[in-house]
Amino acid sequence: QVQLVESGGGLVQAGGSVRLSCAASGRTFSSLDVAWFRQAPGKEREFVTAISWSGSTTYYTDSVKGRFTISRDNAKNTVYLQMNSLKPEDTAVYYCNSGLRVVLTHTPGPFWGQGTQVTVSS
Repeated sequence: QVQLVESGGGLVQAGGSVRLSCAASGRTFSSLDVAWFRQAPGKEREFVTAISWSGSTTYYTDSVKGRFTISRDNAKNTVYLQMNSLKPEDTAVYYCNSGLRVVLTHTPGPFWGQGTQVTVSS
């Protein structure tokens, strides 16, 4: 079993930056892929980015390429999402997710965090 806890969300102006963290508990975390999903009001949950268990492979949806960077520190059981050049359309609840083959399949694994709100003002 893996438990995920997100932190780092908040209110930021357009063009600003925010770094989200996803802290995990569980001995198998370092063998799992990790992804960030987001859900804006009235919209379906969207796959944003993912990183493989080793950190060697990453994926970004087109709308965040060049602005967001995902990274992980397996020694700290933590995954980070650095978000730069934020836009109002990035406003959403951001969820950390973990499981097997998430990077390759773009489908969520079984483990979810509770979510953290990111609001970008124009």
